[in-house]
Amino acid sequence: MPEIFSNEVIGSTEKDLLPFWVDTVINASPFVQRTLSKAKKWTGRAQNPTFQTSKNTNGGSFRGLDTLSIADSHNVVTGEYTPSSYAIPIVCAGDEMDVNAADETKALDMVAGKMQIAANSAADDIATQFYSDGTGNGGKDFLGLGAHVDDGTSVATIAGLSRTTYPTLAGTVTSSSGTLTLAKMDTLYNATTDGTQGPSMIYTTKAVFSYFGQLLKPMERVMRPVGGGEITGSTGFKGLEYNGMEVVADPKCTSGAMIFVDEKNIPFYAVKQTKNKPIAYQSVVRGNDYSAPIGLGFAWTGWKVPVNGDGVIAHIILRGQLVGHNPKRSGKLTAITGI
Repeated sequence: MPEIFSNEVIGSTEKDLLPFWVDTVINASPFVQRTLSKAKKWTGRAQNPTFQTSKNTNGGSFRGLDTLSIADSHNVVTGEYTPSSYAIPIVCAGDEMDVNAADETKALDMVAGKMQIAANSAADDIATQFYSDGTGNGGKDFLGLGAHVDDGTSVATIAGLSRTTYPTLAGTVTSSSGTLTLAKMDTLYNATTDGTQGPSMIYTTKAVFSYFGQLLKPMERVMRPVGGGEITGSTGFKGLEYNGMEVVADPKCTSGAMIFVDEKNIPFYAVKQTKNKPIAYQSVVRGNDYSAPIGLGFAWTGWKVPVNGDGVIAHIILRGQLVGHNPKRSGKLTAITGI
């Protein structure tokens, strides 16, 4: 904005800065928040789930002294997940730190603000990876839903095992061919559910969230008493559910997709960082749902002083992996463009 005051006012009046920074960039991902807030502890060199991929078919009826089968049966295979790592730098120049440290004029802690921005940016990057297939940056990215929720068409192996050889390690992927219908959702739900076992959350885009809401609106029937000659009406949904599962709009979700996720079977295992400290500080950034990375599994290296500059450098690091225990319990509809 152009300056509206005279030099007399400018030279005699301090600026009053708000004691926080407002984020206008980051759109928080509900999936990454929920997943990292419930992170499990990583142990060992790798995470090695053992999958039952077939049944023992040697059983059968018998009578009297019939000879019973003594055939052995091998029905399990062991997969392997190795950890991935992510780091983002925080760089502070010495002169800027010194000027900001003056109590009389400091509106907020610049260092804390830069740490928070780095942590929020890291969470945003990680959320992108959590929806991808893990092939980014030469295969160094986290193994996301793009790999875990796949039928083998895009990602042929999971945990080092072929989905062609072991088809029960495939999820269900169905092209919606443009339109979203309750029938297609029912079909996907039935394909991924048996008894009490199945998906627990549905993640989708804002657009598809709106399409699902439009499917439900014709069923809205609200009887409103009218008085005083004024009629007030409303419509729309802030929260949606399907078969007891919350349907959540996630800005990082794959375009045109509705993903049924069995969260208990795709946990994030976080590697404890022995030389780094868990992040724990209050946020000075407002405007997104990443209020602070406390409890999200992030750690930081502590300040390092460069040998050829006046300042400090640190890194925020997340290390671990999304580990799929039962891929067949998740699925997705793709190519949704309307109803």
